[in-house]
Amino acid sequence: MSTHLDDDDIVTWWGLVIEGYLATQDRLMGEIADRFELSPASFDVLIRLVRSPDHRMPMTRLAREAALSSGGFTKVADRLESAGLLRRAPSEHDRRVTYACLTDRGTDIAEQARKACADVLRETVLDPLGRDTAESLAEAMRTLRRVNTPH
Repeated sequence: MSTHLDDDDIVTWWGLVIEGYLATQDRLMGEIADRFELSPASFDVLIRLVRSPDHRMPMTRLAREAALSSGGFTKVADRLESAGLLRRAPSEHDRRVTYACLTDRGTDIAEQARKACADVLRETVLDPLGRDTAESLAEAMRTLRRVNTPH
């Protein structure tokens, strides 16, 4: 049950959430671009792969999880492949499935980028908010994702 709030207050609160997110995300992605020459989409793909078993994932699943269209994902995968960070591998069990796999160089870059991301987030989120508030923020966003994602 929601407590009655003034319309301007709730709209302002939400605006602050968005502005805080955008400012932090811009700073984070700027650091990643400067250090690793990675676009936000390329960074997201590398992070998802480095956290996956065997550093590989079916391309269709990876595109869906990264919220990229098929064509958009293909462009990102092509750029990562050209940079020597990713390779495509057919499934041994289902010829309809192609995996996106990190190369050794891709794994190294992804791990470095993940560490840099964590360092920036410590500085821009954890240090100013403190652990308890940062954990509460993450839990609040998890709740919003759950209740607002179509099932």
